Amino acid sequence: MQFIIKNIKGLIQAAENINNKVCGKEMSVLPIIENAYLIIQDGLIYDYGSMEHCPQIDGESIDASGKYVFPSYIDAHTHLVFAGSREKEFELRIKGASYEEIAAAGGGILNSAHKLKDASFESLYDAAYQRIMDLVKLGTGAIEIKSGYGLNLASEIKMLRVIKELKKNSPIKIKSTFLGAHAYPLAYKNNHEAYLDEIIQKMLPQIAEEDLADYIDVFCDRGFFSPEETDKILKAGISYGLKPRIHANELDYSGGIQVGVKNNALSVDHLEYTGDEEIKCLLQGNTMPILLPSTAFFLGLHYPPARKIIDSGLPLALASDYNPGSSPSGNMNFVLSLACIKLKMTPEEAINAGTINAACALELENSHGSISKGKVANLFITKEINSYQYIPYNFGHNNISSIILNGRVLNI
Repeated sequence: MQFIIKNIKGLIQAAENINNKVCGKEMSVLPIIENAYLIIQDGLIYDYGSMEHCPQIDGESIDASGKYVFPSYIDAHTHLVFAGSREKEFELRIKGASYEEIAAAGGGILNSAHKLKDASFESLYDAAYQRIMDLVKLGTGAIEIKSGYGLNLASEIKMLRVIKELKKNSPIKIKSTFLGAHAYPLAYKNNHEAYLDEIIQKMLPQIAEEDLADYIDVFCDRGFFSPEETDKILKAGISYGLKPRIHANELDYSGGIQVGVKNNALSVDHLEYTGDEEIKCLLQGNTMPILLPSTAFFLGLHYPPARKIIDSGLPLALASDYNPGSSPSGNMNFVLSLACIKLKMTPEEAINAGTINAACALELENSHGSISKGKVANLFITKEINSYQYIPYNFGHNNISSIILNGRVLNI
């Protein structure tokens, strides 16, 4: 089955050679075809080009006059499976408590772990599925979801089984990440080695046996897991076929970037504390820096140095960090706005970071992240707007009129 979108004001990220990350100065280049058409067939992008060369086809057509067509966003870092919200901590931070102080008092990640322990599989699945569908309406077309609110064998496995079921039923591609090393449970506060053994000797074998995760992650930062502990966990995960990704340098110069690059991590995420030494290390590897500006926004942290990273010649991706404690939103449109407003990225850089580079961070660059023949037809059509820059400019608004997933138009 074919259908065509005609009279597109601008077809964004349309190029056949975008099957890999864009780096440094290349991030400011955004391929666009003006006054374009796009043909979709059997769920895939079949053809596209200028309306001057638009073929006649039988089948449904959509008139996109005055509108832009984007490839769907790729959200490469979320904690979307959770039980309950944490607005009480939000109020505590307003009154002056820091993220670390709340965590030390049993809040933060440990609060979510306590709530998740008593939550049923069904309730977790239903809530997470609804969150995914809410994000689909905001333009997300592939997503990564982490565990990490379990912090014991039963709860971590429960979370990962929920994610596995979401993979089966979600209309978008999902990658799963095991994050048992998200925080130390209170019972192991003074016995870190015992919790490392719990992760390595008990959790990882069952995760591998049930094929529950694509990746392994560790929160390597001040007050959480040290570089040495992180290295040990990553190496154990690698031995079970899980590729590494790292929470790094959110709270301090933690060594997380270095241990991530050392272990060939697909990504190092957060990076609020990134200096010359960290950039030099990143330039020596193939690890993708992923920035999560909505977390810095929500927690009142200083923002990661996006300009320094890009100007050094590195690639960069953006993600939402959707979670109940430090970024209770998965709206990638707002993430792009923050990238432009607070990180001083150009709209072109932000769009590249939220599409093709984010796809690379999830190993989806050959199927998602750009308008290229043969890729999955996951797209969104904007409302009538003046320019594509209007998307990050008009923050807080949903300027999407239509969603297309796997070549099908969704009713939104």
